[in-house]
Amino acid sequence: MKELEPLGPHFGAVVHGVDLATVTDEEIVEIRAALVDRKVLFFRDQILDDDGQVALGRRIGELTVSHPVVAGVDDAHPEVYELDSADNGFADVWHTDVTFMKRPPLGSILRAVTLPPTGGDTNWADAQLAYDSLAAPVRRLADELVAVHDGNREFGYYLAQRRGGRGNAWDGEVVTRLTPVEHPVVRVHPETGRKGIFVNPGFTSHIVGVSDHESRAVLDLLYAHLTKPEHLVRHRWRPGDVAMWDNRSTAHYANRDYGDARRVMHRITLRGDLPVGPTGARSEG
Repeated sequence: MKELEPLGPHFGAVVHGVDLATVTDEEIVEIRAALVDRKVLFFRDQILDDDGQVALGRRIGELTVSHPVVAGVDDAHPEVYELDSADNGFADVWHTDVTFMKRPPLGSILRAVTLPPTGGDTNWADAQLAYDSLAAPVRRLADELVAVHDGNREFGYYLAQRRGGRGNAWDGEVVTRLTPVEHPVVRVHPETGRKGIFVNPGFTSHIVGVSDHESRAVLDLLYAHLTKPEHLVRHRWRPGDVAMWDNRSTAHYANRDYGDARRVMHRITLRGDLPVGPTGARSEG
């Protein structure tokens, strides 16, 4: 890549001098490595449509459908998930994409389509830096915990009422119900071996094997720590922007601060693997 502008010592970068519509194979390899290292990348002044976004994603990894529950933007692009504020397409809660499935996405590629005059920034949290900066006794506790992730609160109604109980095919199975899944509270990154906090307010319901009071207290502690300002980068969108992030080591939040103005974003996701915890235990359904 021609230039990588870091946004912090270890987290986030703006990539300059790369045209994602004509990117070379060598640049794809470099982008893929930078994505794991910097966790979230931003590309300015890109000219991509849905076809170009899908083609780019296929060169970086294997694409999933748009979402386990929500249909693609149109029949020609089943991979593209449209986040349209005119249709309740908000993401104003901290979350990591699709952790309510056994195999959450590896990463996501998000393209700005329609932006409000002001507002609508997106924030990302570095889950690995957040884990590293926990006190050692808290890290040891978190290493041993397992949490339940449940998509019903956000998407249960949509699946039942708008999709008639039949969602999309995810990992070879059509989604007809959102069965809660278990993931380790701390995830070991499969490419680097680094540990990161892997719970989020959007989809994590509780910690397994402890009381409701203990579960809430531990989760609140982890959420507050994960979203400390020193663990964050914030992106102010402008036309032509594309963001990529590693879903295995980040969480994100889209500001809902633009009133009645419209905000439309198109997202694709890369197929991931089963989360593994520090003890080697894999996620369970």
